[in-house]
Amino acid sequence: MTQSNTQYTQNKELRFALIGCGSISATHAEQIHAIPNARLVAVADIEEDRAKTLASKYNTDFYTDYQEMLQRDDIDIVNILTPSGMHADMGIHAAKAGKHIITEKPMDICMDKAKAMIKACRDAGVKLSVISQHRFDTATVQVKKEMDEGNFGSMILGECAVNWYRTQEYYDSGEWRGTWALDGGGALMNQSIHTIDLLQYLMGPVESVFARTATLAHERMEVEDVAVATVTFKNGALGTIVGTTSAFPGLSCRLEVFGTKGSAVIENDRLTHHFQKTQDSKGEWYSGGKVENLAKTGQTDSGTGASDPTAIFGGAHRIQIEDMMQAVTWDREPLVNGEEGLKPLEIILAIYESARTGKSVTLSE
Repeated sequence: MTQSNTQYTQNKELRFALIGCGSISATHAEQIHAIPNARLVAVADIEEDRAKTLASKYNTDFYTDYQEMLQRDDIDIVNILTPSGMHADMGIHAAKAGKHIITEKPMDICMDKAKAMIKACRDAGVKLSVISQHRFDTATVQVKKEMDEGNFGSMILGECAVNWYRTQEYYDSGEWRGTWALDGGGALMNQSIHTIDLLQYLMGPVESVFARTATLAHERMEVEDVAVATVTFKNGALGTIVGTTSAFPGLSCRLEVFGTKGSAVIENDRLTHHFQKTQDSKGEWYSGGKVENLAKTGQTDSGTGASDPTAIFGGAHRIQIEDMMQAVTWDREPLVNGEEGLKPLEIILAIYESARTGKSVTLSE
């Protein structure tokens, strides 16, 4: 993956529509507005005031019926930004209408429905991209490149921890929040999915998980606010996953990867530690260490550990949206397609199954 914005500019204008005008819609609308040759032409939300407010800001049309909006001929790409349990159903409708699709994470809360959306897009000949914007972060791109070049050696251990905080008011703010039916899970499915995706993206496919989950700090919610899991990767490496929305007042999101020849720590989307091992006639020594001058790396700190989850900077979203534009224009796969979007979903669902059964769960081949 590359990160140069200039590489993603398009000659042909592509027109976007948003389904869902909740908090994340501001990020998508702002980034679309900032991209040359991208134009937001319509938004839809069942709450008319919310749709009207967003449409007014960007001087575009609004709908309360997204299927009516999908009938328009001047929409190339639809961004699905609704509660997680609605993504696949809406994506299937959009695919049948001939629209390319960007869906927020997770692509759905059910593997069968997620696979059905992939099939619908394949059958309709449209592109599907699942938001996993942190794959495009400077830190992730650098570490992934060095791993692929063999600079980390054989992978040994991967650990991720998302120690965030959400207030009770956050979960009470929407009837869908904290429910299995529409949220699909709690601290893992909603907040930790990006970091879990990066863990498997860097460390390799997951073979099995063993987990425990609990609801310890919030009321009136069905799903977990704390979870821990041990992970076995198919390459033999081991790992851990920790996720919570109960770490007051909201701490860091941290990913650590260790190989036989190198290690790296990514914290709040920034590469903070980076070591490489070198061996010569005098023995082993290392280069690197704590990474300084982070502000010069061009990275965007989009961590949302604090109780205000709307404090999101959308730079990586823009790069992924531009990647989708490139995929449509050049008729190639998006870098995070439907099959890639399935991977963190399968891991999280396996963790939930392990927590329910008290047994280790092996993922599918």
